[in-house]
Amino acid sequence: MDEQSIEMILAELAAREPIFDDRKFGTSREALEAMTEETFWEIGASGRVYGRDLVITNLLERYRTQEQHNWPCRDFTISRLADDLYHLSYILEEPDRLSRRSTFWRSTATGWKIVFHQGTVIA
Repeated sequence: MDEQSIEMILAELAAREPIFDDRKFGTSREALEAMTEETFWEIGASGRVYGRDLVITNLLERYRTQEQHNWPCRDFTISRLADDLYHLSYILEEPDRLSRRSTFWRSTATGWKIVFHQGTVIA
């Protein structure tokens, strides 16, 4: 893969981060299931592990009760791990903390799917 192609993928994926916060990609169970693989899981900034069903249930509740926020992300990097698998990392600037974020994205026939996500607070 040439550098121009990886830069295009970086831009496309960076526009989707932070995952689940930009509501233009959908806020329904169906939309969340479409953007995550069935085996999706995440490690939150707290260190807790969350499976796909729990993440989706929590997001549906959040979408009903909280306003959308647009916290800035910066310092994006990308690595190609396999033909269809990419690791995107960046820093998320929340009002009360910085965290380093890591998302594994898979390119599929139906679009990008999230495989794994982790957030780690920067001390």
